[in-house]
Amino acid sequence: MAILPLQASAAADPLKLTAEAVTRQLLPKSEGTTAMLGFNGSMPGPELRLKRGEQISIDVENRLEEGTAVHWHGIRLENRMDGVPVLTQDLINPGDSKTYSFAPPDAGTYWYHSHYISQEQVARGMMGPLIVEDDMPPDVDHDITVVLSDWIINEDGSLSDDFTDMHSVAHAGYMGNFARAFLSQAEVKEGDRVRFRIINAATNRIFPLTVAGVAGSVVALDGMALGQPRGLSDLTLAPAQRADLIVDITGPVSFDMHSRQGSYRLADVAVSGSNTDRKPEPIAPLAAPNLPVPGDPTQHLTLTMMGGAMGGRHGGANIWSFNDVSDLPDAPFASMKRGETVRITLANDTAFPHGIHLHGHHFYELAADGSLGDLRDTTLVAAGESRDVLCVFDNPGRWLIHCHMLSHAIGGMRTWVDVA
Repeated sequence: MAILPLQASAAADPLKLTAEAVTRQLLPKSEGTTAMLGFNGSMPGPELRLKRGEQISIDVENRLEEGTAVHWHGIRLENRMDGVPVLTQDLINPGDSKTYSFAPPDAGTYWYHSHYISQEQVARGMMGPLIVEDDMPPDVDHDITVVLSDWIINEDGSLSDDFTDMHSVAHAGYMGNFARAFLSQAEVKEGDRVRFRIINAATNRIFPLTVAGVAGSVVALDGMALGQPRGLSDLTLAPAQRADLIVDITGPVSFDMHSRQGSYRLADVAVSGSNTDRKPEPIAPLAAPNLPVPGDPTQHLTLTMMGGAMGGRHGGANIWSFNDVSDLPDAPFASMKRGETVRITLANDTAFPHGIHLHGHHFYELAADGSLGDLRDTTLVAAGESRDVLCVFDNPGRWLIHCHMLSHAIGGMRTWVDVA
């Protein structure tokens, strides 16, 4: 199943996304079809390709039987366009539409997804890739998007509707018995140089990945170019995280997930013929992102993940909490002045890993010595461990922070910051 493109013809010509029921052949063709949700009749939704810095309008029409909202994950946009009910907008009710308008400031790999009862709507398929094109694209033969997800599918092909099963919410979350990757292109030549844009669109599953049949490097994480390309070993993506690879095709290409039961095939890319024109050359870094330079931190905050199965008692009213508070509080976790640099210790006092996502910003993961590490919008914190991040809060508004294991978010692991 290919990812369909949807590209704006001009800034004044809005793109259109229609949220609606769809039917998809997730399982092999000899088996049943799956009733899902999607955009424009497809699941994943169409690939949006935008130009950096150009204003774009996207009309979202809701043809569902329930409300929805769309979040543009990783885009540093105006707060009222962020797509979070309660914090930034009202619901798009059935039969209604909303126009989102923003100018993406950063090239890279992003995605869009529902942000209303998202543990269910995303699991049902309301997500799609969003690509902000480079001003000067790297020299590759193909630019291929790879969207990962998983589902609990019954024998007849129908989706299990246990999206908020309390056992799952209290543990690792809704985890599928079937997973796959969707590709925007499924055939290449040996010797081609390819950019793979990998997006983990699963609601809860961490994907430890192996990409076979290639030789190359990781060049970006969460849309942000690395200073230097990095080896392909130990490629692990938490929900919502992305990785861009630039690789040379050496043989049949496969994407495999490591599991306790062994290697699990997610997708294959067929290799047909040879590219004899491509000359071997080093993989160059992508253009450096243009983000504000951190200053000395004016605040050092601690956000502690609490609760869940095998976790200690906490003061929140739900299964999970941040700092003894479950669900979205009336008051912000913290307030910052625009441009303020803040250090946050993300402390995981639970028995499960969490992927913590900050809306409207990217942040630096800090090394043990305090030096700046990777730029991310979602960071994976292992059970019982902590990670410090450094963020320049330069985008005014009310910004959500939550675990992107969406079962944990609905179970209480949500808060927000106020940037004035």
